[in-house]
Amino acid sequence: MLPRLERSPIHLRPSAPLAERVLLPGDPQRALAMAQGLLESPAMFNTRRGLWGYTGTAPDGAPVTIQATGMGGPSAAIVAEELIDLGARVLVRTGTCGALREGYELAELVTVGRVLAADGAGSALADGDQLEPDPGLTDALQEAGGGRTVTAISVDLFYDPRPGAGERMLAAGADVVEMEAAAVLATAQRRHARAACVLLVSDLLTGGGRRRISDPELEAAERRLGEVALAALRSR
Repeated sequence: MLPRLERSPIHLRPSAPLAERVLLPGDPQRALAMAQGLLESPAMFNTRRGLWGYTGTAPDGAPVTIQATGMGGPSAAIVAEELIDLGARVLVRTGTCGALREGYELAELVTVGRVLAADGAGSALADGDQLEPDPGLTDALQEAGGGRTVTAISVDLFYDPRPGAGERMLAAGADVVEMEAAAVLATAQRRHARAACVLLVSDLLTGGGRRRISDPELEAAERRLGEVALAALRSR
């Protein structure tokens, strides 16, 4: 069993049981859509601070909680920390990312093999500037249809006005950029939980511009994202 701290959660207020297996989308609306579309009899787990969460039965017959983290590393770190306090043992971030390199398509799923911590929360929590997800979970995500393996970089700014920001991320070795993976992985590693990350490409950031996925495409891709994550969690 995981070591538990003798404290009550401050930001989450559980109103239903927490499953040991948890999916972590950033967007509360995505958490709702995944719960309604993929879980049997989902019950509201949390509503506090607009961080919607739900617990229900996954297709493998075991319980899963789907809990929104909100945007950015600080919020994601708080949610991951309090979920682990409450008994979560396996965390899978199911989020979106922007592709920094050519050759990616909108709505494509990618499995994160390495995370560069370029954000404040991830950098503060990580032992070094790189993090690796749980290898068994990562393999399971790929086998379940999580696409190619990528290096993600976690940052604080969705809109970064600084000249050359994209070039610097590419030079660091990043394939995609997002905002929460480093904080989730660093928190899980520090608390001896298992964590991994599968993302869908919502933005193409090549050539100095941004091409954004349409809302209908995003909704369909979000369902596939959840299906892959739940398939990877079978018997885990």
